[in-house]
Amino acid sequence: MTFWVAVAVALAVGLLGLLYLAGSFRQRRANEPPLDKGLIPWLGHAVYFRNDNMEFLKTMQKKHGDIFTTLIAGNYFTFLIDPFSFGAIVKEARSKLDFISFAAELVLRVFRFEANHESHKIIEVSSAKHLKGEGLVVMTQSMMDALQTVLFQWQGTSTEDPKSWKEDGLFHFCYNKVFRAGYLALFGIEPSDKQKEKSKKEDEQHTEDVFVEFRKYDKLFPRLSYALLTPPEWGQVKKIWNYFWQMLSVKNVYKKDNISRWVSDQSQQLAESGVSEEMRDRFMFLLLWAAQGNTGPASFWLLVNLMKHPKAMEEVKKEIEEVVKKSGQDPASRQKPFNVTKEMLSQTPILDSAVEETLRLATAPLLVRLILEDMDLKLHNGKTYKLRKGDKICLFPYLSSHMDPEIHQDPQAFKYDRFLSQNGNKKEFFKNGEKVKYYAMPWGAGTSMCPGRYFATNEIKLFAFLMLACYDLELINQQEKIPAINKTRYGFGVLQPMNDIQFRYRCRF
Repeated sequence: MTFWVAVAVALAVGLLGLLYLAGSFRQRRANEPPLDKGLIPWLGHAVYFRNDNMEFLKTMQKKHGDIFTTLIAGNYFTFLIDPFSFGAIVKEARSKLDFISFAAELVLRVFRFEANHESHKIIEVSSAKHLKGEGLVVMTQSMMDALQTVLFQWQGTSTEDPKSWKEDGLFHFCYNKVFRAGYLALFGIEPSDKQKEKSKKEDEQHTEDVFVEFRKYDKLFPRLSYALLTPPEWGQVKKIWNYFWQMLSVKNVYKKDNISRWVSDQSQQLAESGVSEEMRDRFMFLLLWAAQGNTGPASFWLLVNLMKHPKAMEEVKKEIEEVVKKSGQDPASRQKPFNVTKEMLSQTPILDSAVEETLRLATAPLLVRLILEDMDLKLHNGKTYKLRKGDKICLFPYLSSHMDPEIHQDPQAFKYDRFLSQNGNKKEFFKNGEKVKYYAMPWGAGTSMCPGRYFATNEIKLFAFLMLACYDLELINQQEKIPAINKTRYGFGVLQPMNDIQFRYRCRF
């Protein structure tokens, strides 16, 4: 009996030790934010948070106010809801609040790439060089050429009349076309030494295969991020990883023609910094995800909202027609391919506003910083809270700004002209009579702001421009509601719909 008592005591002590290490006995200290650990040791609020970030944070805000700390799967996260106080986080020095450490942890989990400050710097520098300024002109033209191929040249290989009506799911159509065009623009096409028609056929089939595998991974991504996959799902993820690491390996990518400098330069710089070829293969998949995981879904939300709002569709199409006319081009011409340039995209304020409104409604990133040292955080209301080293502090602008009715009147509604300025100046937004700086943050902010946001915006605009200039579009059932949001996608960039919605389209020319 004494033996089993000793065993029981040892197990109890071990369990208490594990719970202590997991922070289960943590207590709120003086001047710290309200602490809510939930009822389950270690796990805390993980299940509730994973299933619906938005509802969880609204519940916590109602209970605790605009700042609170919660236990989620062994980690303590402090959430700041007040948008007036965002600057204190966004502008804080990296020596105190570090985005890269948290990002590296996530990237290792979902891509098996060992990121660090140096690889992050390589991405920043290369993106500034190739996805802004003159580099953006080159990348925009590459995307334009690829969209022409995906939307028109490949359509020409079909035996169907190109002017006949075709039906598809709108989400599938947008994601498929934008992804495949982006893949060609970034990772190149089949070598020109092959027979031209054969190369086009291979590119068409290859990009379709890549999209199918990418979507398998995409659907598992939220659960993978939370480390909540079942054994069969883990097996599927490993197969997908191996597929992309092989297909996008440095050796295979460099066999292609017209690889973007954004891709090739980063791979070269990683090699020069001593990163192994195995890690560079994994990095290629990371680049594909970063570049193409959000633009297709964003294009869907833009088109579905335009089709559900005739006035918005009319205004955007009229603006596009005026820009096309000013360019001296004729989309119906067989003599010269229709070409939308970066300059033309800079002449579309109505489309810009519609895109910005789409991103406000459909983009819900979770911005996380690791707290590197004990520190004080002063809020807009004058109160100061103490933050602990090792915790994480988070902003969720979708709740704090995007959906705040005091900042955006009737926030659930799509208003294509919400961001359209009357005098040409940047539109301002207010809450309680005070100007709000962080009124929409689809691309993040500060050190975590998406370095490819300008190219991503141009991808969305190019696709919409071509579709509205060259196609007739309509929903099969105009009375069908816009699909609901898949709540498990909160925190992962552009949201996705719970279901697709059918539409039909035909080329006008």
